[in-house]
Amino acid sequence: MNQPAPNFYHPAPRSQQFCSQCGHPLTRETPPDDNRIRDLCTHCGAVHYQNPRNVVGVVPILGNQVLLCRRAIEPRYGKWTLPAGFMELGETTEQGALRENQEESGARIQVQSLYTVVDVPSVNQVHLYYLAQVLGPELDPGPETLEARFFDLDRIPWNELAFRTVSTTLQHYVKDCQQGLFTTRHYAIDIRFPD
Repeated sequence: MNQPAPNFYHPAPRSQQFCSQCGHPLTRETPPDDNRIRDLCTHCGAVHYQNPRNVVGVVPILGNQVLLCRRAIEPRYGKWTLPAGFMELGETTEQGALRENQEESGARIQVQSLYTVVDVPSVNQVHLYYLAQVLGPELDPGPETLEARFFDLDRIPWNELAFRTVSTTLQHYVKDCQQGLFTTRHYAIDIRFPD
């Protein structure tokens, strides 16, 4: 039986004030034959859709350890995270995850499979993490990372993780390791306030 989607409240952000086609101010209204309020140009009729942004990353595993990166940028400067970031135009989710890993950890990896999908509608994001096998211990973190380090699963710095999507994914991985069965999971979390 299908369950109803969680009812998350989030105001739609207004990312632009003027029409990118004709320069006139935008209004917020429901266009004809639509069912949502959109940014609409009443001068030229252009509808400016705002859609969720994808965050893509990896759960890099070397033996019985997971690779984490300590952030050198805000938000959450100094906190630990999985190598991940916003997907770029012209790349697949897997290509984006590989790029983000290279930029943040410099680890050589082989992507295995999609592992978690985490909907975060309150900030208009979807986070996708792939399981990845690390091909060697060498690391070369980029400027967005203070340090990259391998952690035994019982040494994960849970209280120092940067984001709930990261802790949700790592909790899922630890549980799967205990059960010896690795499955892809879909989560939805509500972040109304900074966590």
